[in-house]
Amino acid sequence: MPTAYLEEVNPWEAQVARSDVAAQKLKLDDGLWRILREPSREFIVHIPVQLDNGHLEVFTGFRVQHSIDRGPAKGGIRYTPNVTLDETRALASWMTWKCAVVNIPFGGAAGGVICDPDKMSKRELERLTRRYTAELMEVLGPEKDVPGPDINTDGQIMAWIMDTYSMHVHHTVTAVVTGKPLELGGSHGRVEATGRGLMIVCDEAVKRLGMSPDRTRVVIQGFGNVGSNAARLMRRRGYKIVGVSTSKSGLYSKNGIDIEALSLYYQRERTLEGFPDSEAIGSAELLLAECDILVPAALENQITSRNAEKVRAKILCEGANGPTTAEADEILVDKGVFVIPDILANSGGVTVSYFEWVQDRQGYFWTESMVNDHLQHTMRTAFMEVLKYAETHKVSNRIAAYMLAIDRVAYTLRQRGIYA
Repeated sequence: MPTAYLEEVNPWEAQVARSDVAAQKLKLDDGLWRILREPSREFIVHIPVQLDNGHLEVFTGFRVQHSIDRGPAKGGIRYTPNVTLDETRALASWMTWKCAVVNIPFGGAAGGVICDPDKMSKRELERLTRRYTAELMEVLGPEKDVPGPDINTDGQIMAWIMDTYSMHVHHTVTAVVTGKPLELGGSHGRVEATGRGLMIVCDEAVKRLGMSPDRTRVVIQGFGNVGSNAARLMRRRGYKIVGVSTSKSGLYSKNGIDIEALSLYYQRERTLEGFPDSEAIGSAELLLAECDILVPAALENQITSRNAEKVRAKILCEGANGPTTAEADEILVDKGVFVIPDILANSGGVTVSYFEWVQDRQGYFWTESMVNDHLQHTMRTAFMEVLKYAETHKVSNRIAAYMLAIDRVAYTLRQRGIYA
């Protein structure tokens, strides 16, 4: 694969490319930007796990804290075979900017373990999770670093982290993680939060462009937690969902897909294949299908310099982290695509995670309608602030989002000063 393309799809390089431009547009002091550009701390841990067959395996895990200037570090933990330190750095940085865009008092972190959860038993995953947590005991905590779920991690994984941490400090600490089951201090609305946030910013974009939901065709790549909830909520709002996909299969129907029926079908069959009144389509091909809104809600690097010219959507709403490369950005701007960048579009998840953290610390829990009302206010405000930056500084929505975020973190750092 050409070296230039490998650099294009490196998530850390993609994040740096955008943030460097934003820092230059802000005329940020070079020394200040050197502090903000790089992660604050990086941890690599090697995790011994006794497998069910008696074999002892050693897994490699990461935790990167990009910034704690505005509050505790916050970020997900993913379990995948292809987790890398560069990817984790990028995710931690994105989380810093994401929290700043929606103006919540967290910094950014990210973590991951190189493993294949599909080939591990529940008991093996528990041993892995508990030992990973124990290795990071000194850096985790409600005032230090608050993990949450990401790819292949869920409420059960978060419950194991919470319990392991609590056993070490000898009292129950619910606020050490977010994305927990409701019974353990989780929040109403957390499961749907990222998908709901996508719907809210799509509503704002549609309104701004003089469109209406009932005449808007939507394609969603990814049918996991984010994609499936976005599809379900947007269908209820009146949007016509014409395409969805998983990593293994996809569907397209110009007449629209019944998402409730599809969800039941997928739960039963564990595949989208064979769903009636729709045609099969590959996940990569679906990105280029005719639609008004395209929501890439799967993995990084889905829209690159190789396919950006062929995207036919009017609005690109990024449900995944880093689905579009920096090189593709320029192509989309030239095409006039209205981009809702990831650090704004998918920030609903961390916003409600913040609400969960607040509720745990108060010991007072909100109704689902309260959570959703606060989320809507936060997302709408952030959307308008990003667009104001774009108009004021005559930059793309993505660079505007980075400028807004970097400006807020830099202001905090200047006010706090440099400890020496």
